[in-house]
Amino acid sequence: MAITASMVKELREATGAGMMDAKKALTENGGDMEAAVDWLRTKGLAKAAKKADRVAAEGLVGVTVSGGRGVAVEINSETDFVAKNADFQKLVGGITAAALSVDDLEALKGAEMGDKTVEESLTGAIATIGENMTLRRMAVIEGDAVAAYVHNAAADGMGKIGVLVALKGTDNGIGKQLAMHIAATAPLSLDEASLDPAVLEREREVQTQKALEENATAAKPKPDPVIHNNIIPGRMKKYLEEVTLTGQKFVINPDLTVAQAAEEAGVQITGFVRMAVGEGIEKKEEDFAAEVAKTLAG
Repeated sequence: MAITASMVKELREATGAGMMDAKKALTENGGDMEAAVDWLRTKGLAKAAKKADRVAAEGLVGVTVSGGRGVAVEINSETDFVAKNADFQKLVGGITAAALSVDDLEALKGAEMGDKTVEESLTGAIATIGENMTLRRMAVIEGDAVAAYVHNAAADGMGKIGVLVALKGTDNGIGKQLAMHIAATAPLSLDEASLDPAVLEREREVQTQKALEENATAAKPKPDPVIHNNIIPGRMKKYLEEVTLTGQKFVINPDLTVAQAAEEAGVQITGFVRMAVGEGIEKKEEDFAAEVAKTLAG
């Protein structure tokens, strides 16, 4: 497979690796982007892929809570101009409120919103505003208490990142602090048990290969049992502390883990939702001038 300049650029932006290292990684792995990322990490030339940095979709995430139930909804637009539009924000607020009474995206599309369904309201807004919009996803979370937080808020209850955290017990203010922590650290899962086994296995393979390669070039190589019984488990423990919510250091008090902070507050975290605008959507790059010209052209 031919390795193009755009592929090298994408891998560099995702990993922070140098141009020649990125090109070699792609060449060694037949152009497979994920395999190239792992190859760079094995060589100690990159951290985990920063996939969020490659995402560029516009719109808003709306969150709302009623009693022990919280919902988060993402509505995408083509440009950030529309995301700042008062009519679009009113639409997002209405759809988010409607989501409290349903359990999934299909039901939300048919839910009532004034004298129309949510889907009809969205279609009408597309015709009025003149830009394509999509109701992309929703998430529901329940607990004894649910706390919400919006980062980069565009209006009340909506912004670029929306977080919900469900608690068992009485929320004495810890809920919002935990939600802010989640917004900042973007944990992959609540704990080790809920982490995708495929993600865990992939990390173990990377750390194993990295440890073996480092040991092969060390001045005083360690015995295999030390590598497999001490070094690799130690690295995996550190990885889990970084990517699982309960294992992370609490940003408000780094002397405690999140699990310890919750315990001190008399609650247990039972689940969370972190929804950021555009996660997983690839969008071609456009410079600001081109975006303005496109908008003015109608």
